Amino acid sequence: VTLDVVDFDGQPTIAHFVFRDPLGRVYPARSRRLAPDFFFHDQIYRGDGETVLLPPGRYEVTWTRGPEYRIERRTIEVPAAETHRESFRLSRWIHLAPLNWYSGDHHVHAAGCAHYESPTEGVTPADMMRHIVGEDLNVGCVLAWGPCWYYQKEFFEAGVHQLSSPTNLMRYDVEVSGFPSSHAGHLCLLNLKEDDYEWPSPQKFDWRYGPEGGTFDGTRTSYIGEWPSWDLPVLRWGKQQGGIVGFSHSGWGLQVSGNELPTYEMPKFDGIGANEYVVDVCHDVVDFISAVDTPAIWELNIWYHTLNCGYTARISGETDFPCIYGERVGLGRVYVKLPAGTPLNYERWIEGIRDGRSYCGDGLSHLIDFSVGGLEVGAPGVDGRASVLAAKRGESLKVAVRAAALLDPTPHPELQNRPLDQQPYWHVERARIGDSNRVPVELVVNGRVVERREIDGDGEIEELTFDWTPERSSWVALRIFPSCHTNPIFVEVEGEPIRASRRSAEWCLKAVDVCWNAKQSQIRDFERPEAEAAYEAAREAYRRRSEESFDDR
Repeated sequence: VTLDVVDFDGQPTIAHFVFRDPLGRVYPARSRRLAPDFFFHDQIYRGDGETVLLPPGRYEVTWTRGPEYRIERRTIEVPAAETHRESFRLSRWIHLAPLNWYSGDHHVHAAGCAHYESPTEGVTPADMMRHIVGEDLNVGCVLAWGPCWYYQKEFFEAGVHQLSSPTNLMRYDVEVSGFPSSHAGHLCLLNLKEDDYEWPSPQKFDWRYGPEGGTFDGTRTSYIGEWPSWDLPVLRWGKQQGGIVGFSHSGWGLQVSGNELPTYEMPKFDGIGANEYVVDVCHDVVDFISAVDTPAIWELNIWYHTLNCGYTARISGETDFPCIYGERVGLGRVYVKLPAGTPLNYERWIEGIRDGRSYCGDGLSHLIDFSVGGLEVGAPGVDGRASVLAAKRGESLKVAVRAAALLDPTPHPELQNRPLDQQPYWHVERARIGDSNRVPVELVVNGRVVERREIDGDGEIEELTFDWTPERSSWVALRIFPSCHTNPIFVEVEGEPIRASRRSAEWCLKAVDVCWNAKQSQIRDFERPEAEAAYEAAREAYRRRSEESFDDR
């Protein structure tokens, strides 16, 4: 069956298709698929003029192209003929790129977890590009990591891949997962010039990691086991070569029992999420903390506490495809704004993650052009610092945003009422107000909701404003919880730094000790003195900021 695949604007494209017979069986059979069709998917991705093999019969077809598109359905009849042709047109409910907002998923894999490891070690760039385009991701970052590392790293080019197009970019980079430092938190290293770690000075040590082992003598690594055994050196190395770096699937190891934000319950720091983040953010080497692919409370809590202490790491969105989410790439995503008239450019886009000129979520709700006092999120403010607004005490500030959401007309209580620690962790249905077709847009100041508006979940963009008067220097953000979250705007009142909460500073100080006790035994002996010093520097930073902070105990 030849497929005519036409985008909303009449242009040929690639789309996401699911074919089912009257018994509900998926075609082509999952057990008989080869890349680029993945055996762990119901869907396949086909472009205009491409084909799918189907026996004669009746099929229900669904087609779409990511969360900015509506899901279309119809029944087709395939005749007992050698060939047949069917036409499919896509329909959008929102289009962010013409508004200068470009989507991306900075954590997808071509090997490991659900992927093929035989007959090849993962899949090729052409396979991944088809999925990126088929889910309408403007940017897809394919990260090589422990499984199939030595094969997949061959595709690293220190730039966008040659298969990229003006509207869809793909770049290969690194997730530090399955490496000696993984226990401290998996790292997402983007925009690297070099993907083999280089020690800042010559080292000599024996190592064993997994099935490998040997003696390292020099600076440039060749094997995974030769990398550092804690995160801070890796983050510094990434930053030194112009990388944009942060923590992946941040919630793992940061589990808390309640649904309050922020919470003062202390996690165990015993996982692979943003654990060492509580230390590394004090050393000015963390650009972002990732969200959307772990429970929202666990991700946001540690971020809110560090923002309350005056640190400015941003938030971004990811899927960790096909490990945490195998359904498709782009289930978690980040939207970055580029200047009007600027074509899609990876360097500018990745700088938007660093500067917080972005918001993250499931793509089913949006918070566009968020501003406070006329300063738009991510724009240069005081002393050229992104998102920093100068304000006077007692001055009323206008908070503005353009908000949109798309809810299914039929409520889904089984999803709406599902515990927040069960997948999908971020989804607009969870934000639905009762059985209405509305969701709340919340104004968050220093981690607390201070006001809210409601919008219809009909896909239309609504202009919202809030009036807020700062009592002290504060960070301000908007959210549709748990579906979408903006980055903060940092409001400095009378030039004072943000020290919003002594309780948060004390929480972070205690967290450093909990993290050290959880991680220190897995840090190599010769690396431990430097790690001890870095952790103590973080303790001192939180002690100092606690003394400077607003007393909310």
